[in-house]
Amino acid sequence: MSSQEVIFFYEHEYYMFSNFSSFALEWKGNVWMTSEHVYHSERFDNEEIKEKIRNMRSAHEVFRFAQDNKYLQISNWNEIKVEIMKEIVREKIVQHPYVKKKLLESGSRELIEDSPHDDFWGWGKNKDGKNQLGKIWMELREEIKKTT
Repeated sequence: MSSQEVIFFYEHEYYMFSNFSSFALEWKGNVWMTSEHVYHSERFDNEEIKEKIRNMRSAHEVFRFAQDNKYLQISNWNEIKVEIMKEIVREKIVQHPYVKKKLLESGSRELIEDSPHDDFWGWGKNKDGKNQLGKIWMELREEIKKTT
């Protein structure tokens, strides 16, 4: 794969595609520091937990908290998490013209979250993961191209 064909976005030039990037989102009447905050808040139906997540200072803190409290997440989380993520990413594009601009500038190149830690949302340490987040970005890029 050459750099002409692929864009890696885990802490690179296209960092804005990462959920850890500092692009606040308005979601369900509240402002959240990152899309990572929003995503993990959706894992829970307890309003106190959601508010605790919303007030956390970093996406890394949110991630650790959600992992530590997985046992409290909604029972069907694994069935709905991809659709939830798609809606969050869609909102990030709508609310941040710069993100939309960079997405369109990516052309038709493959988008890969090259996190060595996550083989579901990214490609994982063996570079053979599902890259679900990259797939969502590419799907939404195609939707935008059709409407612009």
